[in-house]
Amino acid sequence: MKPTLTVLVLLAASSSFAAPTPMKVAIIGLAHGHVDGFLQTSALTPAGGILNRPDVQLVGVVDPDRKLFDFYAERFHLNPNLYFGSIQEMANQTHPEAVLVFTATSDHRRVVEQCAALGIHVMMEKPLAFTYADALAIQTAAQRSHIHVLVDFETSWYRSNTQAFNLLRQNALGPIVKGVIRDGHAGPKLINVRSPFLDWLLDPKQNGDGALTDFGCYGPDLMTWVMHGEVPRSVTAVTKHLQPDLYPGMADEAEIILNYNHAIAIVQASWNWPFSLKQMDVYGRTGYAKAIDSDQIEVRKAKEEQGQISKAPALIAPYDDPLHYLAAVLKGEIEEEDSVSSLKTNVTVTEILDAATQSAQTGTTVNLPLPLR
Repeated sequence: MKPTLTVLVLLAASSSFAAPTPMKVAIIGLAHGHVDGFLQTSALTPAGGILNRPDVQLVGVVDPDRKLFDFYAERFHLNPNLYFGSIQEMANQTHPEAVLVFTATSDHRRVVEQCAALGIHVMMEKPLAFTYADALAIQTAAQRSHIHVLVDFETSWYRSNTQAFNLLRQNALGPIVKGVIRDGHAGPKLINVRSPFLDWLLDPKQNGDGALTDFGCYGPDLMTWVMHGEVPRSVTAVTKHLQPDLYPGMADEAEIILNYNHAIAIVQASWNWPFSLKQMDVYGRTGYAKAIDSDQIEVRKAKEEQGQISKAPALIAPYDDPLHYLAAVLKGEIEEEDSVSSLKTNVTVTEILDAATQSAQTGTTVNLPLPLR
């Protein structure tokens, strides 16, 4: 029996509204504890973890440590067939559109270069790198192979930060003159970070200089975004070892000053806060905006006696979640430009981090741009 015209019309209509094909992603590395927040819903994935959403399909997990994979497989009920020992093997069998990188920071360059050779896009957990040489090598590999390399910061998806940025863009606060960014927690040992995350966090060869790298990257990322890509003229940094018994050879406190042409930024990175903290204050000539936490913002303008605290407007996809953002970039729906996640922004972030490390070591101000090494 042939289908009627009405049935054909209904079939056509239903197919036009079919759910979009999920983005195929693979995970590279399980050593970074933030992978937990991508597998399940957390502040890192406001729209939902990979295992709980229809728009993303996990097709593989690459890590040299099979026991570590088995730990995650048991915890999150992962199919054992998701495991691969190498990026090449995983790519040949699963053909992901992008990989999510949760390795030690020192491995980012290697992973990007391997993925670039295979034409696979990359999103990694912050920071891009802690040496300018690695950042430039990553940029070269991405440009040569025409892949996207994005960097995820939890603070990218804070509605309060976006509202502060929008107020500056609308000139509601006047031209920016200063930013103060505070990020950190009580320290990885005191908040019970487990191995292998803790192991590489405390290794200078894998993570740079402790809190300076771990939390000193947030401020440069946000300020480069707020300053629309402008690179500071110089960087001055001071680091301290306030808990040498817990973190021998690693800075647990860092103050970084970014000197721009017409503004200044103070970045406070710490493993000594009494609690977890991620805040951004921006001061214009006629007002300020203080992102108190992920949602709340205090705004005060000229002639107002006090600031007003309110909940910032909700973010709209794809600017509300790292996986929404990644998919939109890959589809060509949005441009990276000078966004907090863009490769361009994060090459600048790494240049600042490298300069801050040099400044702290030498006790001098380091001028930018850095010489190519």
